[in-house]
Amino acid sequence: MSRHDCYTCGAPGAMQAFKGRSLSVSFKQLTRMVHSLAGHECTACAEIEFDAPSAERYARAGDELIEDAKRVMADEMKRIRRKLHFTQKSAVQLLSGGGHNAFSRYERAEVEPPKPLFVLMRLLDRHPELAQELQVINACDDINALLLQKEQQRLGEN
Repeated sequence: MSRHDCYTCGAPGAMQAFKGRSLSVSFKQLTRMVHSLAGHECTACAEIEFDAPSAERYARAGDELIEDAKRVMADEMKRIRRKLHFTQKSAVQLLSGGGHNAFSRYERAEVEPPKPLFVLMRLLDRHPELAQELQVINACDDINALLLQKEQQRLGEN
């Protein structure tokens, strides 16, 4: 198998051919294996160049992983919201503060939910009893009490 110079690091004759390799493609914390890849790898910097069919399969696997992840996240958002007996509107009001149709867009996989919101939804899925705390937290009674206290301190200083 022939060797050629690395386009990335310029190492002469460092590109070594390979066949039948399995590599993972990643999106966020999600991965998918792509098998039977072929191409060249630099012995100096580890840069990989796929042959044309492998490059196409690897790219397609990445695209499919992204689409599959978006659909799974959308389905999870909908499942958890329904489990918690939230409407899309109440979910927005309690959890995200986003636009009035944010959850609709999340659940149709049109827009990816912000990571903190998705993590919160998954946490509520595991601990649905915490959903009751959302009303209390969103009422901001504790924050309003702190604001009143701050105002009283300011008035006392004058």
